Amino acid sequence: MTVQERIGKLQELMKEQDIQIYIVPTADYHQSEYVGDHFKARRFLTGFTGSAGTAVILQDAAYIWTDGRYFIQAAQELEGSGIILQKSGEPGVPAIEEFLKRELPEKGTIGFDGRTVGVAKGREYEKIAAGKGGKVRYSLDLIDAVWEDRPPLSEKPAFLLDIQYAGEAVEEKLKRVRGKMEEQGADVLVVTSLDDIGWLLNIRGNDVEYFPLLLSYAVIKKDGVELYADERKFSEEIRGHFRKNGVAVYPYEAIYGRMKAFTKEETVMLDPEQMNYALFSNIPEDVAKVQEENPIVFMKAVKNQIEAENIRKAHIRDGIAHTKFMYWLKTNIGKEKITELIASAKLEEFRGMQGAFLGPSFGPICAYKEHAACAHYSSTPETDVELKTEGLFLTDTGGHYYEGSTDITRTVALGAITEEERAHFTTVVCSMLHLANAKFLQGCTGMTLDYAAREPFWRQGLNYNHGTGHGVGYLGNIHEPPVNFHWKRVPGKMQYPALEVNMVITDEPGIYIEGSHGIRIENELMVAEGEKNEYGQFLHFDILTFVPIDLDAVDPERMTEQEKKMLNDYHQKVYEKIGPHLTEEERNWLQEYTRKI
Repeated sequence: MTVQERIGKLQELMKEQDIQIYIVPTADYHQSEYVGDHFKARRFLTGFTGSAGTAVILQDAAYIWTDGRYFIQAAQELEGSGIILQKSGEPGVPAIEEFLKRELPEKGTIGFDGRTVGVAKGREYEKIAAGKGGKVRYSLDLIDAVWEDRPPLSEKPAFLLDIQYAGEAVEEKLKRVRGKMEEQGADVLVVTSLDDIGWLLNIRGNDVEYFPLLLSYAVIKKDGVELYADERKFSEEIRGHFRKNGVAVYPYEAIYGRMKAFTKEETVMLDPEQMNYALFSNIPEDVAKVQEENPIVFMKAVKNQIEAENIRKAHIRDGIAHTKFMYWLKTNIGKEKITELIASAKLEEFRGMQGAFLGPSFGPICAYKEHAACAHYSSTPETDVELKTEGLFLTDTGGHYYEGSTDITRTVALGAITEEERAHFTTVVCSMLHLANAKFLQGCTGMTLDYAAREPFWRQGLNYNHGTGHGVGYLGNIHEPPVNFHWKRVPGKMQYPALEVNMVITDEPGIYIEGSHGIRIENELMVAEGEKNEYGQFLHFDILTFVPIDLDAVDPERMTEQEKKMLNDYHQKVYEKIGPHLTEEERNWLQEYTRKI
């Protein structure tokens, strides 16, 4: 079926069910940012492949909302579909809630699969419908009726993460979590986020593309843990691990019945930002609820010492792989056929040679020339182009290693570039370095520090339409809350916490010129302790990523002496840490590409 046919069939079902508006979000049942194939309902329905977006279908029209990362990509992918693109946050573009208030007729019904909609959103939809004398229906998965060959839920096996990688025993983690429950007066904590469950129980899975996560729910009690998952995924070793830690396994789908079984004698702690609306609606109204941020979120964001040491090792592995790739690309371009997809596969090949490599940490972005103007472009056989000895090539990729996960972006010149491209490249480099070299007092947030990266752009009247950085999980989600760099509050996002020692966060400014080029440079940073004096405790960042920044695209005349020093100091570290792991030819090349400017 074409996109138009799919939407047409859905609209027929809406009319049969007397539903005036049907909402299709991106999330799975766990409010995950990236989802397994079974849950890619919005992508199936609309053809838009971005990782963020919500489709709103009326009986006679279709709309999709997405953010600034995907404006260009969405416009291209939706062309000819009849779907109207709504650019979130842009002037004149209503929020989804405003749109619903305007378009829902009196006594109308808003429909959605409540398993894929968060509590806050579900409540808002309910309130909007009630304001029109209407209602919501959250138990209808109409997409399932349209999607004839829908992929089944994953049945891939889970695996244990040994203590040498996890760094903390499950027993100790449960003790910390139960301490937080006691502070809130809670008898049980319901955890629905996949990466939090994996972190807590030191288990990982293969149920989400690119992310080693296990489809599961957890109910943490004072004397045990109930894990709702497909027990066929667990080896005898994992079962023994569960028995040792008081974890009992129940069927994945049984979680809804468990919610109904809570009694008014119990106090249930839950995170409305992570729980889906259907689960929340199954908890009896007379049950006392503590609606607070899941305490695991912050615990997980602050890496323990073993995790921190492992992460540094993972980045050395990744730095070796990416530097070898950069050498290969620079020395072979124009001599053999290289396309976006061939380059992407070659980079993954280099990572696979490093040992302890589990796979890519997210869908690779390998974008040549104007393709890179789409911040999250993904090359396909239909869009794949050959790289030539000219222009800029952007790669935003990463790897999962047993020692941790990586996320790195490099943009390289494959030959001659324009003066505008060189100026933009230099601005991005300076921006990244300004933030990486920031020194700040304890208590600062990512919102406070984002200006360090934006200033080189704003000084020129330029900007980029995405955050400067995000937290990074340890074999979990590559986009890990709650830390990030962003100059303004984003609706629906968690509050900005103060940065703490051993938090890991990316530093990735960029610039995107539609039809011409896109440039992004990304390193990962780890918060580190600095001096303490009468003014307080100072912090700074340790750079984790060690891969050269392409000097072929840098204009030193546009850099201050301080900026040149920051780049030279960084490149010296790259050579010291990566050089010993390369061949003589590669090392000679690296010496040239980390020379002082």
